This record gives sequence, structure tokens and C-alpha cells, in this order.
Amino acid sequence: MTTRIEADYLVIGAGATAMAFVDTLLSESDATVVMVDRYHQPGGHWTVAYPYVRLHQPSAMYGVNSRPLGDDTIDRTGLNAGFYELASAAEVCSYYDQVMRQTFLPSGRVSYFPMAEYDGAGHFHLTTSGDAYEVTVRRRVVDTTYQGVTVPAMRPPEFPVAAGVQVVPPNALPAIRDPYERYVVVGAGKTGIDACLWLLEQGLAPERLTWIMPRAPWLIDRVTVQPIPLRRAEDIGRDFLAKHEAVMSAASLPDLFDRLNAAGALLKIFPDDRPTAFRCATVSQAELERLRRIEDVVRLGRVKRITETEIELDGGAVPVGPGVLHVDCTADAAKQLPVVPIFQDGLITLQSVRVCQPVFSAALIAHVEAAYPDDTVKNDLCPVTPNPRTDVDWLRFALSANAEALRWAGNDDLDTWLRTSRLQPNIAPPMPEDPVERAAFARQSLTMLQEQNGRLEQLLHAHEVG
Repeated sequence: MTTRIEADYLVIGAGATAMAFVDTLLSESDATVVMVDRYHQPGGHWTVAYPYVRLHQPSAMYGVNSRPLGDDTIDRTGLNAGFYELASAAEVCSYYDQVMRQTFLPSGRVSYFPMAEYDGAGHFHLTTSGDAYEVTVRRRVVDTTYQGVTVPAMRPPEFPVAAGVQVVPPNALPAIRDPYERYVVVGAGKTGIDACLWLLEQGLAPERLTWIMPRAPWLIDRVTVQPIPLRRAEDIGRDFLAKHEAVMSAASLPDLFDRLNAAGALLKIFPDDRPTAFRCATVSQAELERLRRIEDVVRLGRVKRITETEIELDGGAVPVGPGVLHVDCTADAAKQLPVVPIFQDGLITLQSVRVCQPVFSAALIAHVEAAYPDDTVKNDLCPVTPNPRTDVDWLRFALSANAEALRWAGNDDLDTWLRTSRLQPNIAPPMPEDPVERAAFARQSLTMLQEQNGRLEQLLHAHEVG
């Protein structure tokens, strides 16, 4: 027997982007929503993430618009000392559970079905009881899973592993009760960085740690994403001008990245590295100093297989012996599938509008859905920005950020929404109070962004044809 229900929106998933979307939709419309999710509680990948993971940007910039995450406190100890707090996995999961139970469900407009699999065409079933449902959707289906996040615990290693060789996801590290002679961390993204830092924090000597770094990453200094008032307005303005000067003066891509590194706009873990990856990972200088204590860093490409005696990589092999624990941190956290229009007849496909800010993007998409009647206008306001992967993608990242400001300039509705959105970080150069000076400042800023994008396009074209 199938139970039939109706709603304005059927939202597939209850992860971070789904929660941000529904929260804004509830605040800005009278819509009813059915949420269908395969996990036992809201939070998506956070429910299976490694227990020591934390946000790498301030909690103040994450979650849903209607409810703060954390207390906006400044950490006084640890590797994040001096910066806004970073919520842990447990805190994020608890937060989303509270949003669901204290905001969504009491509204009377959300029906939430955990432990459910979506079967398509408005049908889903509960994985515990097998009960089947059919949803009549009056407005749209919202697919929040199209570019879903994958963490290592969700899948086995993508390379062959010989019998008896210990390869675990980072989730397994806190369960260690007998020490290994050596630990090998595979992967140099945020997960690999977190695993290395956690092992070092537990007292592991750096000499007992091997770090397989398929591609060195460019990183963002966490100081640059601290909102006002912790970050001084003059420092934000200085960094904006330094980045602009680096772009406008660069003669080539290598020269650009050298200038961005010198200006502090991008960091690299080891001074002699020439990074080729960029995934928006953010670190503090204290974390960077800790990572630099690791001396055994293997730069021979991706792992092809692990045998009882060696790790075979694209560019060679390194010997290993007994008493080694390999930590697989290579999951592709945010896959970049082919871009599709966000707004289509009867369907919203959540994707990033602002690079590396998925929850902000989801909340904005919900606002645009509620406030604008035409899909063409909606898609013009919310073009998809692909997730960055390589160093060259930093240019596309910067182009997209600049184009966003140019695209939304003069839109009073979006200006008001952005100024009142909790998820809009206050990290832009401050505007003057005087209306005349404010208008002149805005014109100058937009001109600089146009100039910057022109130079970035030139550099990108020269790289692609060269």
C-alpha cells in the first residue's frame, strides 16, 4: 500500500545545503515541504564524517540563516587561537537536529522522512519498514544530491590493497589502542591535513609520519576569512589592494601565484613546493607551522596500489614494512558533475553559486526561488560556479567572485538580502558612511573588479593556448 501526500516542494536530502534551502524558503514564503533523506538524522555527510573534523572557516559563516551556529566566540587555545570558533562534527550534527526539531517541524509546513530512499518520480520508501509514499508536488522537486559530498568512510579505497595491509579511513584513528610503528597519510586535501594534524596533536613524533601528497595544494590563510570586527577594516582593504596589484602586475601564471603567495592571498605548506591543486582548504599559520614538521613527504603522484612491501605510485614506489597503518584521505569530497541550470521546469538542482560556499549558495537559491517569478531571470542571477580543483581553477574562482559582485550590483532586492543574511560573511572592504563617498567607492570598486577580470581572462587564455 502506498501513502499519498502533497506538498509544494519535495526536497531530496537533509544535508547542509538542503537545510539552508528549506530554512530560507520557510522564512520567505508560505510553502510546504517534504524532506526525504537516507540518513537517520539531518546533516548529510556530517553524520558519517571523522569525529575530529571541524569547519575550516568560522562557524559564523555556516548553517542556516535563521539560527546562529555557535556563540561567535574567539578560540583562546589550540591551533585556531585568536580566530572565531570552528564547529566540530558533533556540534554541526546537533545544530541541524535542533533546526529540524525546533524550527522546521514546529512550523507545521515540513514533513521529514529520515531513513528513506528516493525512488524517483515523487516516490520514496522507508528503509526500515518498507512503507511506500507518493508525493504530489505542486511546485518543484529540489535535488540536493546532484553534487553530493563524499567522505572516505562512505567508500573503500580506490586503489588495490594487498591482504593483511592495514588501510583505514580517518574515522578509525580515534579507535587506535595499540600504536603502530609508522603512519602513512594518503592525500593532501583538507581531510589529509586534518589527519596529519590530529596525529601530531596526539603526540606522534613527526618522524613516524609519512605524508603521500599526490598534488601540493594552494591554501587560504584563515586570517583572511575572519569577519569584522575581529578583522580590522584597514587590513581587509589592504589585502584587497594587494591581491589586485598581484593580478594586474603578473606576467604569467607562475608569476601570478608567486605574487599571490608573497601577498598572503594564497599559502603553500612547504616553501619549495610548486602547488598544482586548489580546493579552498583554509589553515591557520599555527597549523601550517605544525605541518611543516613532517619531513617524509612523498611527491610521486597518486597511489596505484599498496602491497605488503611497497606503495606503488604514478612516479615510483616507496618501501613499507609491517607495523604500518595507512590512512586513506583521498575521497573526492565534492565532485564536479556537468553543470546544469539550477532552475528548470518542476526541478531545482542545487549547485554552487558562490565558489566554496555551498550553504550560502543554497540559501540564496531559495531566496531567488521565492522572490522572482521567471526561471530565466533566476538562472541569470544564479549561474553555477564549478568547484575548483587545480591551481588554474583559482583564476576561475577569482573571476567568479568578481563577476558575482558585478552581476548583483544595483539589484536593491539582493543588496538588502545580502546585508541581512547571516551566511554572508562581513569580509569585504567596508563602504564609507557618506552617501556621495559611498557611491564613488562603489564605482571605483566595480571598475577595479572589471580590470582585474580582464587581466585574469588574459592570463587564463595565455595558459590555455600556450
